[in-house]
Amino acid sequence: MRILVVEDEKALAKLVSDRLKRDHYTVDISNDGEDGLNNALSGMYDLIILDIMLPKMDGIKILQELRKENKEVKVIMLTSKAELEDRLLGFQSGANDYVPKPFHIDELAARVNAQLNIGKAVESILEFGDIILDYRSSKIKCTSSGEDVGVNNKEFQLIEYLMQNSDRILSKEMIYDRVWGMDSDAISNNLEAYMSFVRKKLRVIESKVTIKSIRNMGYKLEIGE
Repeated sequence: MRILVVEDEKALAKLVSDRLKRDHYTVDISNDGEDGLNNALSGMYDLIILDIMLPKMDGIKILQELRKENKEVKVIMLTSKAELEDRLLGFQSGANDYVPKPFHIDELAARVNAQLNIGKAVESILEFGDIILDYRSSKIKCTSSGEDVGVNNKEFQLIEYLMQNSDRILSKEMIYDRVWGMDSDAISNNLEAYMSFVRKKLRVIESKVTIKSIRNMGYKLEIGE
């Protein structure tokens, strides 16, 4: 899943981003209101963490403009303006949750997970063929062999994206955008390297699932014999 953090305090934005990446989210950052609105309107995000006090355009205006176009994306307001009237204005403008500063970073992560119903995903895990992606342990498990192997953050996001889209071919551009993010300086070798890492781990656990390269098109999961 993909999250946009609209926050002008760069150190805080990085802190939030780093914490959410530990939960296997792809995170992008905007440091001013105009950039935040443009990104928010792209339709790329499952959730937006939105500060109110921003340069160029305040968060309430961003939220109001966003809700004209997108009623579904979850929005958590993150701000030092914690008076009742400020919270009410945020909710009236379409916010799903409101976290006043200062806050504990793990509480924010918990609120993000709650908005995205990650608790349900953790209980049901993710399955394809004979592999299970375990959100709690960050492991891929093979039901055929009983073996499992740990995966790092990028490997987790890569196999998760492939499993969530097992019925279609994912282009390199789609994978870059989802796993590395729009501001990433990732290059082709990065993707090939991580594909190789995940393929090796699938072989280590003796899974029948393979990642097939489709010439000039992209990648797709397949179940072998």
